[in-house]
Amino acid sequence: MTLRLDGAKLDRAAALLREGRLVAFPTETVYGLGADARNARAVAAIYAAKGRPSFNPLISHFASAGAAFTEVLADDRARTVAAHFWPGPLTLVLPRAPTARIDLLTAAGLDTLAVRVPAHPLAHALLERAGVPVAAPSANPSGAVSPTSADHVLEGLGGRIDAVLDGGTCVVGVESTVLDLSGPVPLLLRPGGVPEEALAALIGPIGRAHPAADGPGVKAPGMLSSHYAPSLPVRLEAAALFPGEALLAFGRPLPDAALYFQLSERGDTREAASRLFAGLRWLDAEGRRLKLSRIAAQPIPADGLGVAIRDRLARAAAPRPQAEPSSPAKNEAS
Repeated sequence: MTLRLDGAKLDRAAALLREGRLVAFPTETVYGLGADARNARAVAAIYAAKGRPSFNPLISHFASAGAAFTEVLADDRARTVAAHFWPGPLTLVLPRAPTARIDLLTAAGLDTLAVRVPAHPLAHALLERAGVPVAAPSANPSGAVSPTSADHVLEGLGGRIDAVLDGGTCVVGVESTVLDLSGPVPLLLRPGGVPEEALAALIGPIGRAHPAADGPGVKAPGMLSSHYAPSLPVRLEAAALFPGEALLAFGRPLPDAALYFQLSERGDTREAASRLFAGLRWLDAEGRRLKLSRIAAQPIPADGLGVAIRDRLARAAAPRPQAEPSSPAKNEAS
């Protein structure tokens, strides 16, 4: 049984985290599945609950930049972007500090750590009361559509986690931007809630990392080629509909859609981002009920949050390799 907690029960949620239990909680991006990032058993439980490949590292969440920077080696670039975008939907990948307390399993054995200070008031309050760094990938089965409400969390992980802290619907709706500052050249590992242009305005040109192969060496969450996927296949850049297709609409919907979900009638990428995962979930459920064969997605502009939306849709549409069962305990020892 999974407890559903409201904001009045923050102390209970914080106590569960300190006990090594799993608590899903809201952030401004999506709901995260949290555990004490210093506790190997708790982190292994995240992998088990999600069915997540153990080579895929986790983001550690903190109540403040000062707390985050005790775990990593932060340079001037990191402090500059943190001052502008924390709390907020930005994750920084930085070299692990020699005194870091984060368990190696949280970082999938890498010598870097992914750290973030979320902006959601409930997340902030939970992190303050827990008093521990909290590892938290999205609170959904691995590779599935990310959750933007407590109901989404319970649909995917109910009975497999200890509690979900209900904070309503997430405002941003796509995951955080992941910026790698562990080397001399900044690299964008994952587009997300903070646009690349805004980061480049502060620290100069940013390189692009290629999507990771589906195997060891993934440097940050959300880099697997197939990810964020509904059960129905997804077709991108749809200019017309084929028989048996549901429609993920942006702007004027394509005609003759038997089933469609509107991301933003006025073509607003911010609104579309906040509705993306809910739309994919609804189309997947209704499409399967109606025995439709595929989801067709209308084109999304490649600017601002549109870059993050296009990235998530491309991963949802990617070929889906057969996942082999993984053992977090075995990976930790290797």
